[in-house]
This record gives sequence, C-alpha cells and structure tokens, in this order.
Amino acid sequence: MRDGTPVTLYCFAHAGAGVSGFAHWRDLTGPGVVTAPLLLPGRESRRREPRATTRDELLAALLGPLADEVADGRPYAFYGHSLGGVVAHTLARALVDRGLPAPELLAVGASPAPHTVPVRQDDDITDERLLRFVADLGAAPGGALADPGSVWHRSVLPVLRDDLVLAAALRTAALTDPAPDPLPVPVLVVGGRDDPVVHAAALDGWARWTTGRFVRRTVPGDHFFVRGPHAPRLIGRACRVVRRTRLVPGLISGGQL
Repeated sequence: MRDGTPVTLYCFAHAGAGVSGFAHWRDLTGPGVVTAPLLLPGRESRRREPRATTRDELLAALLGPLADEVADGRPYAFYGHSLGGVVAHTLARALVDRGLPAPELLAVGASPAPHTVPVRQDDDITDERLLRFVADLGAAPGGALADPGSVWHRSVLPVLRDDLVLAAALRTAALTDPAPDPLPVPVLVVGGRDDPVVHAAALDGWARWTTGRFVRRTVPGDHFFVRGPHAPRLIGRACRVVRRTRLVPGLISGGQL
C-alpha cells in the first residue's frame, strides 16, 4: 500500500435521513480524504428494501460489502451522526470481531454513548411521540407539511420510527455484548454548540468505548451541524492526523485531532 493512499471516510446519517446531507462533504474534508456515505436500506435509492430495525438486519445490509472493501488494508475511517454514531460503532465492532482491519478513526457527532441512554423497548412509537421528538430537535415541519396526512407525515415518520427502534436495538446490543471490549481505535466525538438534546456528558461517555485516544470537540450549530461546513473540515483534518500517525508511529503523539 502506498503512503499516499487516501483515507476513505464512510459516513452514516441521522435518523430519518438518507445520505444527501453529506453531498457537500466531498468538497470540504480536504486532501487525502475520500467521502463515501453509506445508505441504509429503506430510503432514497434503497427505498424499496425493508428497513433494518435490529443489529442482525443492519449487519446483513451493510457488513458484507464493507468487509470486502476494507479487507485489503486500505486506510478508512467512520463518521456517524446521531443514529449514525451507533451504526458506525456497531460496524466497527463487527469488523474488528471478524479479524478485519480496524478503522483509523471512529468519529461520532451528536450521538450519546450507548450506556448514557436509558434502555427501553421502542417497538410501539406513536406519531405523537415522534412529533415531540422532532420538535425537541427543532426539526418539526411547518405550513402544509405539519398537517396530518401530509407527504412529510407519510414519508418521513415511518422511516424515523424504524430508525429509533434500530437505535435502541443497537445500544442494547452494545451493552449486552458478551465480549464488550473497548475498540482499539481513536475516537473523536463532536457536539453542536447549540444542540438542544445531546450534551457534553453524553458525548464524554464515548471514552468508555475505546482503548485508543479520545477527543471531544465542539462546532457551531445545533443537532444538525452535519449540514454545515465545520464538521467535514474537522473530520477531514482528523483523518489526516491519524493517517500520519499510522505511517510514522509517535510522530505526532499528542497532536491535535
């Protein structure tokens, strides 16, 4: 493998979303980083596929192709936003458990650590609860889209409901893993300065899930700061840092992620 091999940055979106929110990342992560958003089934170009609501269903949908791509040792990293954070962690854990190369970096944004969220059964989520959830995030629709029976209600709420079930299942699986060893991977956690729901304590909890370096950073924005320019620049820089560290161990120990 050549030293100039770029880092492939696999990205995973928040609940209810596809991957279109990462379109601007390819221009902002900077040199040496290639963004590769991975689409969960049941949305956008995979909308005809059943949505994953369990760990096994998620791994069946994503792990095989991903394992094939990383098996040759090319450098890669994960970024997961909100729900995408526990998706990224689940996939990293599964790849390591298979004996495949670990990611250079696990980065999560606006995503509480698995043990910081109360474990509960989310198999009966009402529309009212979903609407309170999006209102708390500041993402409730206005105008005609707010009316029951609107396109937004018909298209977004079912995906959001299944994604919240998936998030609960992944956190439960992480906590009940019979061999819950922390990942041997640096972890970068990013929070939005004005995020109304995910606060510093829940983000700091990710330190428990790694034996590598742990760093938390704050960027301007609310829960959906992933849509702005600050997160991709930060994650791109972190990918270059961990890549250089791998090529020349100790060169920048203590350097900034």
